[in-house]
Amino acid sequence: MAGPAALLESLEHQAGALHTLRLVCRGREAATASHLPLSPPQPSLPQTSTLGKTPEEDEESGDLTPLSPGEPRPHRLSQPGLVRNETLREMALRSKLSRVVDATSRLIEVEQTLLLPLIQQHPFPLHPKDSIEFRNICSHMALQREGQQFEKDLHEAHQCLKTIIEKLIWSLAVFPSEPYIPVRSALRQILQNLLAM
Repeated sequence: MAGPAALLESLEHQAGALHTLRLVCRGREAATASHLPLSPPQPSLPQTSTLGKTPEEDEESGDLTPLSPGEPRPHRLSQPGLVRNETLREMALRSKLSRVVDATSRLIEVEQTLLLPLIQQHPFPLHPKDSIEFRNICSHMALQREGQQFEKDLHEAHQCLKTIIEKLIWSLAVFPSEPYIPVRSALRQILQNLLAM
């Protein structure tokens, strides 16, 4: 498929994916807000365990004497650490999702404003297959609330969007003319932002 028709079809699927991604973002923000703790976890005070030692001293001395049923348990692997790890994981997912949303939005803008006028003058082969796959992945991701499947779908969406942008850059590389330079530059910038850590 070549020319404006293929690009318009790709744009339609990308716009559908973007709409779905924005719904996913809103849903995750609402879910995160509803699960915020009422107060931040308080650091636990050093507690004594066997022979009047703190858990850290027990660990250093190698004392593995079992605790009696009424004795306080060590807190070095307690909830505050788990909360922090979960928060870091969620922050990483939120960042990745945000980069996918931003890159998709910017890609659509570049395709509509810069690429569409050029492709009308100089058609080149363009296949909407990757954009269809991207929309399907985003639709599947919207069904996942969280967990490994959501992370897997987000990773696949990220990779698929990367492929779409890379293929566009590669397709435009055969056109050395000046009008294509801003398009290639904009696409490279989108790709760079998408891959930013």
